[in-house]
Amino acid sequence: MTGMTVNSELDLHHAASNCPNCSATVSGHFCHQCGQETVLHPPSAREFMHEFIGHYVALEGKLWKSLGLLLFRPGRLTLEYIKGRRVPYVQPLRMYLTFSLIFFAVLKFSMHDVTSRGEEKAQHGTPPAAAQAKGDAKPGREQAAGAAAAASGAVHTSKKDIVLREDNPGEVGDVARRVSNWVKPHNAHVADRIVYFGDLPLEEKGALLEESFYHYAPYAVFFMMPFFALYLKVLYLGSGRRYGEHLLFALHTNAFAFLAMTVMVLVPNGFGFVTFLLWMWLAFYLPAAMRKVYGGSRKLTALRWLVLMLLHQLTIGLALLGAVVFGVLH
Repeated sequence: MTGMTVNSELDLHHAASNCPNCSATVSGHFCHQCGQETVLHPPSAREFMHEFIGHYVALEGKLWKSLGLLLFRPGRLTLEYIKGRRVPYVQPLRMYLTFSLIFFAVLKFSMHDVTSRGEEKAQHGTPPAAAQAKGDAKPGREQAAGAAAAASGAVHTSKKDIVLREDNPGEVGDVARRVSNWVKPHNAHVADRIVYFGDLPLEEKGALLEESFYHYAPYAVFFMMPFFALYLKVLYLGSGRRYGEHLLFALHTNAFAFLAMTVMVLVPNGFGFVTFLLWMWLAFYLPAAMRKVYGGSRKLTALRWLVLMLLHQLTIGLALLGAVVFGVLH
């Protein structure tokens, strides 16, 4: 029995005659049916880490090639994909989802850090207004975080400084009950949630709004990508581009926007010039990418860009509002 065990372990280091995965007859180091290696051995820690990092970070070059084009060659990555050169680059949907999720995660923790600092200053008797008067507020991570949130259509509200302020005690609760009475014949559950939210203390209202935003905002922004592509389709009628090509362009350009805003949030205090350069590149990037992919004069591209931005910001604002309302009611 011991000899059989040793032989089976030794055989792992030689090419098998039958694939260990699908049992197909093989010759060589890979199965022609399923593609699995036929020479197997227990992986070392180094091999395991290389496989893990290579799969998720694409150290073999896909990520770096994609980032190089995405960051410094506006529109080029989209054209490469349209022309059929796709294997060397990260898939557009994966790139968009990765950078959008990273942005919202970084934004959440950065704003939590800003809120904690504000509470600490308040505890030591230094109100934010006084700190700003002393020149304490410099273009840095706090300002970049707020600016990035605004650029993505998000309006961050801290737990102690939210929009729901009452001129008279119980005002929000009264409005909630009136709205609940109107909704109740149509949906009793939603009506109960409206009353529940209206009766919450101010701190808990802010916490619920914040939790709803960070939980549902990434989904809301993602589901607006088809609208972004639709606007491009209308703006470039007659260009010969299919809707899928516009959607591809939307994923790439918005992936860049999330990546740029993530870097802005992470820029430390005292590096306001870096944040300014990032803002300039972010503003210049989309029209440059539009001209690269679709062509057209600079003036016409600028006009289309303005219309696109107005429509997109309106759509994103409504989507985020809907996401927060959905989170509060569910």
